[in-house]
Amino acid sequence: MRKEDTVKLISAEGFEFVIDKKAAMVSQTIRNMLTSPGSFAETQHGEVTFPEISTIILEKICQYFYWSLQYASGKETEFHIEPELTLELMMAANYLHT
Repeated sequence: MRKEDTVKLISAEGFEFVIDKKAAMVSQTIRNMLTSPGSFAETQHGEVTFPEISTIILEKICQYFYWSLQYASGKETEFHIEPELTLELMMAANYLHT
């Protein structure tokens, strides 16, 4: 996969998730960061740092992005969320507009 087809999402702890750009675009916030005109670092480098989102939450968000693409293409499966992650995940989802 070519580098321009991927996006690097970086958690508060510095863990890096390299995902398909198409999956990352599920988030309106990430889409705006990567496609805004101008010389934004996110646009130039294809990476977004989330200093307020923990690694475990960002991992679940990445899973959701891929699940959302599958769901949109007609594959209806369940997306499991552990109860202890619910509040923090809802706050992150609200920020990311997912």
